[in-house]
Amino acid sequence: MKLPVEVVIPREKLTHYLLAPRTKNDKSRYLAQIGFVRSTPDLLETALRELIRVNDAVMDREDVYGVYYRVEGDLRGPGGILRITTVWIRRHIDHTVRFVTLKPLR
Repeated sequence: MKLPVEVVIPREKLTHYLLAPRTKNDKSRYLAQIGFVRSTPDLLETALRELIRVNDAVMDREDVYGVYYRVEGDLRGPGGILRITTVWIRRHIDHTVRFVTLKPLR
């Protein structure tokens, strides 16, 4: 199944989590390998939207907050490609689909 086009990708998730250097669970260094940096979060958002447009979502699990989906594929950045897994939630409270996180595809 495809995720809906109108998924929510919070700006803070990009600028304060994925693209911000962290001492633990740092994803910014991983994403910098293909050209994603904190000053250009729009590029990452566009790449995430393209990832879900071309790849299917697979239900992963469900809890009290919602249903979680995984979308795996190539994240295309200005400097290359990374194989990743993204996690999304369709929230029970309002049925919106929101970006949760990403990690290297294993």
